[in-house]
Amino acid sequence: MGALDGGHFCVELENGMKLDASDLGLEKEPETIVIEDAVKVLLQGLGEDVNREGLKKTPFRVAKALREGTRGYKQKVKDIVQGALFPEVGLHDGVGHAGGAGGLVIVRDLDLFSYCESCLLPFQVKCHVGYVPSGQRVVGLSKLSRVADVFAKRLQDPQRLADEVCSALQHGIKPAGVAVILQCLHIHFPNLGSVFLDSKHQGWIKVLVSSGSGVFENENADVWSDFLGLLKFRGVTVEKILTRDSTKQSWCPSYSSSVAKISSELVAPNPGMVAAVVSILRSLGEDPLRKELVETPSHFVRWLMNFQNTKLEMKLNGFACGRTDLLKPSGEVCSHNNEEMHSELNLSFWSQCEHHLLPFHGVVHIGYFCPEGFNPIGKSLLQSIVHFYGFKLQVQERLTRQIAETVSPILGGDIMVVVEANHTCMISRGIEKFGSNTATIAVLGRFSTDPAARAMFFQSIPKVPTSGML
Repeated sequence: MGALDGGHFCVELENGMKLDASDLGLEKEPETIVIEDAVKVLLQGLGEDVNREGLKKTPFRVAKALREGTRGYKQKVKDIVQGALFPEVGLHDGVGHAGGAGGLVIVRDLDLFSYCESCLLPFQVKCHVGYVPSGQRVVGLSKLSRVADVFAKRLQDPQRLADEVCSALQHGIKPAGVAVILQCLHIHFPNLGSVFLDSKHQGWIKVLVSSGSGVFENENADVWSDFLGLLKFRGVTVEKILTRDSTKQSWCPSYSSSVAKISSELVAPNPGMVAAVVSILRSLGEDPLRKELVETPSHFVRWLMNFQNTKLEMKLNGFACGRTDLLKPSGEVCSHNNEEMHSELNLSFWSQCEHHLLPFHGVVHIGYFCPEGFNPIGKSLLQSIVHFYGFKLQVQERLTRQIAETVSPILGGDIMVVVEANHTCMISRGIEKFGSNTATIAVLGRFSTDPAARAMFFQSIPKVPTSGML
């Protein structure tokens, strides 16, 4: 039976599978067609063949993900709150009533997803909302999450998102006051040149913002202490809340001094690609001339060009295992049948999903055997190989295989590669929860036939979170 799914016509089959309009040959919405055409321009600007396998449906998938991620433009808070207000003993003249609903009500740890209005990169939000009921009126708790999601599903920056959620709840519920705290996490991609120079590049930028109305307008009010106390005893510590003036400058990587310096040294972005992003903004319901969005198309294109389909050659001739009397071991070592297993762990990578043009980021672990008396090559070369294949339009399975096949002739043929990554394309479409992680494996030589060797390598991988998520 036909239904609208995130603004798209789809049919759900008996087995639960959903078919989109493109699968059924039905006419697409004009906004979807505009975005698809723009994505084709972007792909061609990257030097890609829009008809190659893997990219054929990318324009439609990108359009669907963008429209899903910005569906808040077509939603109204009053439609959510109306009908969800319930009579209950509330706050009277600033005094709560024991056994009633006069005290603070909060909902913690709401997972939200949004797009940064400065660069169009996705960011994650952990949202905490509280309000003090008034007028013998409370609201269904699920509505707090739904109202927050309405504003998250728009192009945003953290402070405005907090303010809009706070204001909407204040006007919709009419409580004594509303408080909102957001813990936001913005992916921070380096560019292709700088990543080789900065091995300690951090993949994430975190900020903490707040907004309050009514009894929460005074940031020193006792009710704020109650709000923070209810967060703290559940392990949520909020100590450094940014001021409104400092949020923008310290938030989006496109505003940092280093990125600005690098961008100023680059040739101006392809005008056709910039125009394509402008058309996408219009199709999403935004005004590209809004001051916060004027530079967004250029920021997005500059970032996207990191994944240009260049014809770089990887020159690896001459690299092989060296003697231990010349070099000391650089990785973890385990003995195995007169050979040593070496491992290089937590090699960072950044990449771009070719199916949705959304980033994924993670670490690579490489294990291999060398005969006794020989030493592995340096970590820097392996990191360079990982970056070489990461800075392309990719899928994780292919990335894993390419790394394994490239290092195999250098390291002796017995290779095991494990890639762990967080995919924003999964989170943005509601398939994964924050913090979930995708792992892929490629094995060659002995590792493909020896379970003990694989188990030995798994034991060398650190058993600590590597995602950097909230």
